[in-house]
Amino acid sequence: MTSLAVSDHQAETAAPAKAIQPVWVRMVHWINAFAMILMIMSGWQIYNASPLFGFTFSRSITLGGWLGGALLWHFAAMWLLMVNGLVYLALGFATGRFRKKLLPITPGGVIADTKAALTFKLSHDDLSKYNSVQKLLYAGIIIVGVVIVLSGLSMWKPVQLHWLVSLFGGYDFARYIHFTCMALIVAFLVIHVALALLVPKSLRAMIIGR
Repeated sequence: MTSLAVSDHQAETAAPAKAIQPVWVRMVHWINAFAMILMIMSGWQIYNASPLFGFTFSRSITLGGWLGGALLWHFAAMWLLMVNGLVYLALGFATGRFRKKLLPITPGGVIADTKAALTFKLSHDDLSKYNSVQKLLYAGIIIVGVVIVLSGLSMWKPVQLHWLVSLFGGYDFARYIHFTCMALIVAFLVIHVALALLVPKSLRAMIIGR
């Protein structure tokens, strides 16, 4: 009885489990998701005003109603995304999260985890650790995010930031790079949401942290 009482007392006084996703990660994640959706939908409306390819996006999935309105939405969301992104990068490096979560990334690990994922054998028991595929996707999307912001800035202020325009090979080429980055982000979001639906506890962790 005594040992049982001691065990119960230890269980009651034990420290709560450490959060899988810290508060700051969850905050920047959802702010980023909101800002990104606004930018994508308004960006599609801007694209429709001067298409790069032989198609346009349905008005039902665009934001702004017309070019001027879409630009207003796009620039408003741009500042939210930039500030939120800078906070994420600063905290990610300062806390060592990027180093702990995203490194190392090895070709062998990526190939092995990709095969496991395709055969539905990839384990999701420990949500505090990313597999090699997740590391590659998350690290890659950070780089894509930086490129899409810089290419967007070069298109927004092509005269003032002429050196940035030159870095992208000219204004027209910057548009193609911007569009390509957008497509990569949309593909990432589709995969991200699909995995969250397949592994619901990962979504719960991003909401409540545990």
